[in-house]
Amino acid sequence: MGRLQFVIVTGMSGAGKSTAMKMMEDMGFFCIDNLPIPLLDKLVDFTTNFHTQVERIAIGIDSRSGEHLQTVEGMLDVLTQKDVKYEILFLDAEDNVLIKRYKETRRSHPLAPDERVDKGIERERLELAFLKDQADYIIDTSRLLTRELKSELERIFIHDEEFKSLFVTVLSFGFKYGIPADADIVMDVRFLPNPYYVEGLRAKTGNDVEIQQYVMQFEETKIFLDKLEDLIKFLIPNYISEGKNQLVIAIGCTGGKHRSVTLANELYKRLDGNSEYGLKIEHRDIGKDALRGK
Repeated sequence: MGRLQFVIVTGMSGAGKSTAMKMMEDMGFFCIDNLPIPLLDKLVDFTTNFHTQVERIAIGIDSRSGEHLQTVEGMLDVLTQKDVKYEILFLDAEDNVLIKRYKETRRSHPLAPDERVDKGIERERLELAFLKDQADYIIDTSRLLTRELKSELERIFIHDEEFKSLFVTVLSFGFKYGIPADADIVMDVRFLPNPYYVEGLRAKTGNDVEIQQYVMQFEETKIFLDKLEDLIKFLIPNYISEGKNQLVIAIGCTGGKHRSVTLANELYKRLDGNSEYGLKIEHRDIGKDALRGK
């Protein structure tokens, strides 16, 4: 048997730990969720001393462990003394996202069964802070699709690729539909000429070459993109060093259909291919005008 791969999967309730455990099981991990913490080292002894065929173990630990949660740190020291190499995966999400997920499932928070969800989230963050501080991998699932989480886990635990602690989302939007609540950086590109008023262009979007050519023909567009690229490439390594996990760059025009989509696409191209961070693009409002007959 090769060296045991031992992963502790933890994180905020509602951040996707159960989903991650199912994915890791599909990857060949022997998964146990909510194992009583005093049995942790017994499990390691069993797998290492009795020549089992288990080479990959994922253990789910969270706030349900109650008072035993405080013994985890000492148990990790025991694993180190036994020369067991372990990794900690911490799944997180923004508070407003966690609250929304709880409301959708109509569940109460395990640490606040008779109180508001936000009280439980506040307590849980305090209880799990020491695990997050020691985590090898922190994945913020606030904006991740299920398939994107699966891809990230496979990259870490199957393909053994370098973990990208920061995930950057380039997001186009329309100001008339509201500024994205989770945006870290908001850029207003309404200073550029609007193709909405050009005959033959209104129905098209920034994903169409005609709109792209129109928006990109202006010198102001090129200067803006160069300055924005320079700013973002300066900020990203500083955000990484500060431990930031999610960066949402929102680019807005009036309706989120023409200028913002074009510039979001262009910024995405300029940021793509860097191994220091993950990257995705979203066009939040690109189809909303069409639905309204505009």
